[in-house]
Order: sequence, then C-alpha cells, then structure tokens
Amino acid sequence: MFLDEVMPAAPRDLQELIERGPEALADVRAVVDAALASGAPTVPLSDLRHESAVLRPSQVLAIGANYAAHASELKLRSESAMTIFSLWPNSLAAHGATTTWAGDVATQVDYEAELGVIIGTPARDVSPQDALDHVWGYTVVNDITARDIQFSEAQWSRCKSFDGFTPTGPVVVTADEIPDPQDLWLTTNLDGHILQDASTNEMVRSVAEIISYLSKTATIPAGTLISTGSPGGAGYSRNPQVFLHDGSTVTVSIEGIGSLTTHCRVI
Repeated sequence: MFLDEVMPAAPRDLQELIERGPEALADVRAVVDAALASGAPTVPLSDLRHESAVLRPSQVLAIGANYAAHASELKLRSESAMTIFSLWPNSLAAHGATTTWAGDVATQVDYEAELGVIIGTPARDVSPQDALDHVWGYTVVNDITARDIQFSEAQWSRCKSFDGFTPTGPVVVTADEIPDPQDLWLTTNLDGHILQDASTNEMVRSVAEIISYLSKTATIPAGTLISTGSPGGAGYSRNPQVFLHDGSTVTVSIEGIGSLTTHCRVI
C-alpha cells in the first residue's frame, strides 16, 4: 500500500509532510489506520527499494567531535564551542545503496555512526528545555568520511560530501516514538565485525543543547537534518587502521530506529 493510493493529495515526500504541519501527520495516520482496517493490501518492506530517508532537506548540518572518545582518538581539539559544518545534499544516499568513490582521490574512507535529527517546526533562539519540541523525528546516519582529505584541509564539508557519503534511513521514526534521544544504543558493523558500540548518552552536547545552540544565531528551518556526531571506534584510530574498501558492507544500527546498510565500491 502506497499513501497516494489511499489518500487524495498525499504529500509527495517527507519534506512536504513536515511543511504541512503537525495536523498533516495526524491525517496520514488516520488514513493509513482506516486503510489497514479495511483490508488494504500491503507490500513487504523487503520487496521495496529505499530512497534516502530525507530527500529535500532545508539543509544538512553536522556536529563534529561530539563524543569525547571520538575526539580523543582522532586527536581533535576540544573547543569551548561546537564544531559545526554542512553536508552537501548530493551526499545523501539510501539504505541498501552502493556508495562509489575513486581510489586515486581518497584512500582512507571511514565510517561514522550518527543519530540524525529532523526538525519539524522552525527553531529560533529556543532554550534547551524547549528544543525537543521542534523535533519531527529521528533517523540513522552514516557520516562517511575521507580522512586523508579531512586532515589535509581546514574545513570538513568536502571530505564528507562525496556523492553517497551520507546514507540515511532506512526510516524516519517520529519524535513521539523516541522518549529520550540520549538513551539510544548505536553500533557499526563492518563486514561482520562490530567496530562502534556506544550510547547517545555519551554525547558531549545533547540533542536539545545542539538545537538550542544552532538556533541562537539563525533560524533552523523545518526539514533540516542534523547529524549529531559519532562515538569512538573510528577505523582511522585503530591499530592497524580499518577503512572501507571495494566490496565492504557497513551497517549502522540505532536502537528504536533501525539498521542502515551501505555497500562500497572503489573505482
């Protein structure tokens, strides 16, 4: 069952659903519940091909060094203010997709499990206490990073914004289904080996603090995706180092949301 089969003027994607406001989500839920109750046919998720969980985000913001273990292992400075950078929209990729990069451009391509936060209503100068009221939902992000480029440049956007370097999904879970974003477990499985295994309660700055901080200087538009940082266990810091290679399969999982799988191809 697809939404446009049972709902007239259905939103064409997540961004439009968010922009229609909170009542739109209630309408969708009511239509879906009625369709299922009436016996509308469904299709197993395993038979479908995913897209990126977000397709037209207002912007994609990322927070660097937001877990002490990750900052320490990469020998990153612990600043008094947040490290913030943008991810380019061409980097968005789907669950189950293949991310491809040129081996002569980047040789140290790393994984990063991150909680993705999707803003539902514009946030401007909000307090940490009110910040989570602006969250529409949560997703899984793999913030793939070319470390050799990251440590050769003064900014972090390009090294993380190759085509396909920001897989998201497989789904977006609405905020009401995640009572506490600081109580979720993250893991990264690379070719059958668990390499990251941590809780979001290890964040240096919480989701609420991130939103509040970002909103002090500029309005965060509805639909914005915020990638909130990665825990320790990066491949760059391991001895010997572990990087994504041609044929790698990496799965990032977050409790209560799901598992995001990416296949790798080096050309």
